[in-house]
Amino acid sequence: MGFLNFPYFCPMSDMIRTAQLSKRYAGRETYAVKDLSLTIDRSEIFGLLGPNGAGKTTLISMLCGMLKPTSGELAIDGLEYRRHRRRIQQRIGVVPQEYALYPTLTARENLAYFGSLYDLPRKELQSRIGDGLEQVGLAKFQHQRVDTFSGGMKRRINLLSAILHRPAVLFLDEPTVGVDVQSKKAIMALLVRLHEAGTTIVYTSHMLNEAQDFCTRVAVVDEGRIVLSGRPAELVASHAGANNLEDVFVDVVGNQLRDHA
Repeated sequence: MGFLNFPYFCPMSDMIRTAQLSKRYAGRETYAVKDLSLTIDRSEIFGLLGPNGAGKTTLISMLCGMLKPTSGELAIDGLEYRRHRRRIQQRIGVVPQEYALYPTLTARENLAYFGSLYDLPRKELQSRIGDGLEQVGLAKFQHQRVDTFSGGMKRRINLLSAILHRPAVLFLDEPTVGVDVQSKKAIMALLVRLHEAGTTIVYTSHMLNEAQDFCTRVAVVDEGRIVLSGRPAELVASHAGANNLEDVFVDVVGNQLRDHA
């Protein structure tokens, strides 16, 4: 079986479903996410968009199981969060905006460590690491320390470390921020192949042109709620005067600065 040959077969069409999901942090009067209901189908590339402080990070953190909801329901791959949190975490991959790598380890050592967290057999893990390094064009750098890598190389290793266990769902937070054009193309090409192999992708970004081309469906989040959702082309067509998704975004959430600390 090749590195990207891991389709998921299930009679259910929903990969992610939330119902009235809410989060209020201790000491805060307002909710970061409020009564948010969302369905993401299997094999979608779903974009979560929104201004700073809109609640995207809180929502993603709850979907990944890193943050406990205040109220509401959440299920991934047919598993309810409250009953099957550990099993859910085995089915997902997470690529954070900040590099989740050990800088003094080599690329292969990093991948071996993160792959071992999913109890993969050693021989199978080594095979996946070798195939994956070839896929992202870093095989010849596999024995070099990550702290010698460029930003684009680190992004590619960061992505690879999240998919070695072949997750059913991949969460991406700004996966191409700060990278060169060549690395961006390599990352996006790998993500397209993952999608074609059956992986559901949930993606956040402030690069709306990239989201317009990449996502099959998007949702705009503002003040902890979904204020707009649909297919990018349909959203653009339905907003008078809009030429692209960025125009739609500004029309919906406004153009005021959203500085957030």
